[in-house]
Amino acid sequence: MDSGANKILRMGLGVALFLGCAGAIFAQDANSGQAPDNTKTNAHQRANGEPSADQQKEDTSDRAITQQVRKAIVKDKALSTYAHNIKIITQNGQVTLAGPVRSEEEKKALEEKASAVAGVSNVKNQLQVAEKQ
Repeated sequence: MDSGANKILRMGLGVALFLGCAGAIFAQDANSGQAPDNTKTNAHQRANGEPSADQQKEDTSDRAITQQVRKAIVKDKALSTYAHNIKIITQNGQVTLAGPVRSEEEKKALEEKASAVAGVSNVKNQLQVAEKQ
């Protein structure tokens, strides 16, 4: 009787494990195999000679400005992940914001945060509202 109960228990666990794994496979998002891709946005920046993140200098004051702008953005939990991940490039005190955002409101909020740190005349807003998916 004891071996029969063990056999049923093992079979039940095997079925549960199989169903759990199968459910996890089917629950995956259809786009999960695709990495986020901003290639088109980045190509536009390079083609126009606009600053890119790899051109950020090691100037202490520029780095401090970039850090302050980033902190202000990340602190705002109402902003989307897109907004939290924009590019912030500071060169000679001039801040360039680039990348996709979810809405015009986010675009404006990000520019306001950068302007509060660097000054209104020192911010170039190149943010683009991403298409709804």
